[in-house]
Amino acid sequence: MGHMVRRFPGQGHYMKKSIDFSFDDHPADDEEKPRVAWAVAVVDDCDGCGDIRVELTVEDEGANGTGVTGHLAPETARRLRASLAAALREVGENPGS
Repeated sequence: MGHMVRRFPGQGHYMKKSIDFSFDDHPADDEEKPRVAWAVAVVDDCDGCGDIRVELTVEDEGANGTGVTGHLAPETARRLRASLAAALREVGENPGS
């Protein structure tokens, strides 16, 4: 079942709610490979999508606005979550819930 696209009442503006933001665990002082910033949000600004999406953005630290953003449908977000859980199990870690 899809979700209704939510807009700010009476304004016609799109909604974006930040969920989390952080950096990967690569050493900050590596001159050859920068750390990667990641952000997760919930958005309804994808006109072609027609529903609310989970937005995932990744970019090099300090390179604001140059990253890649994906708009994930709920099923795709669940698939990504399952892939991360499988990778954690592969290295002997408990994926949690």
